[in-house]
Amino acid sequence: MKYNFDEIVPRHGTDCAKYDSIAARGRPADTLPLWVADMDFRCPPEVSARLVELARDGVFGYPDPGDKYFQAVRNWLAGRFGYEPEPEWLIRTPGVVFAVAAAIRALTGPGDAVLIQEPVYHPFAHLINNNGRQMVNNPLVCENGRYRMDFEDFEKKIIDRRVKMFILCSPHNPVGRVWKREELAKVAEICLRHQCLVVSDEIHCDFVRPGHRHLVLPTVAPELGASAVICTAPSKTFNLAGLQAANIFIADTDLRGKFQAAMGRAGYHSLNNMGLAACQAAYEHGADWLEQLKTYLEGNLEYLKGALAGLPGLKIVEPEGSYLIWLDFRELGLNPGDLEELISRRARLWLDEGPKFGLGGQGFYRLNSACPRALLREALERLKAVWPR
Repeated sequence: MKYNFDEIVPRHGTDCAKYDSIAARGRPADTLPLWVADMDFRCPPEVSARLVELARDGVFGYPDPGDKYFQAVRNWLAGRFGYEPEPEWLIRTPGVVFAVAAAIRALTGPGDAVLIQEPVYHPFAHLINNNGRQMVNNPLVCENGRYRMDFEDFEKKIIDRRVKMFILCSPHNPVGRVWKREELAKVAEICLRHQCLVVSDEIHCDFVRPGHRHLVLPTVAPELGASAVICTAPSKTFNLAGLQAANIFIADTDLRGKFQAAMGRAGYHSLNNMGLAACQAAYEHGADWLEQLKTYLEGNLEYLKGALAGLPGLKIVEPEGSYLIWLDFRELGLNPGDLEELISRRARLWLDEGPKFGLGGQGFYRLNSACPRALLREALERLKAVWPR
């Protein structure tokens, strides 16, 4: 490989949340963190080189990215997913979470119902509740270790609760589903029939495993896509989350105006120039790096599957996309406190507890596999050493 993903990049003492909040969270000092969704790999060297160039210039005034920025983003989306947005559709935000919050405030009213599909990325529920909306849950159904949408319940909830907005997680975090064309088409059919807006979080779109294909929502359902909020970002793909740059696409002029007005009321008008430069450089030069990374991550997954096979009572939910792995500990029969004691105190691992992702998360943990294999090996050795006999 051209890139060394086995390199252990020292992160302790760098003020990073993943490592330097261990003590503050009351965890053992030697805890191995495999929780929050950032990677332990260096970003593409072309991105670092661009940031160094900017730092040497030494002027960090207000940025105004031109056509080259948009073309870099559009070329990436068009070349990989067949999605070809127009320049005027693009709204840059400091992140997808910010964009989802702005969409909730701009496109729904106080007390309106917003639907999600738990277990799902936990900020969705917080954003709905904290903005005075009603959260409605259409739980995913797990059958034989694979999740699916319950469309009968989906439509019934939209009708009965008069749902105004659906937040789609595609690919799905944490269960790892990459939605099929027929699934997205059914979502579109129901939402169009009941005039339910869709906010589609597609931040994990670049991590799709062989045999699966990510479909940007408007490429499946153009009519729905015209009135949807499509959320993308380079942050997960290239490990740039701290640079805070996301690209949001809204084709409908009226909805886009309302979204922009909500951003204006929040006092937000431009991203930081480092984030914009990193995004452009990543999309222009990062393709080879990403393909090699995906090969490495596939190796990590195969290692995990082999190692976990030796731990009776633990199952891996086979991911179709993302480097976040959904682990099923339910067959161990431990209560939540004892399970947390096993993982956090005895094995000294920091994984994301399943209940934080909502209904259906009990007995599960989410593991971030985007790290050097040596760290995964250490994590599995720790788990094996304390595993119930």
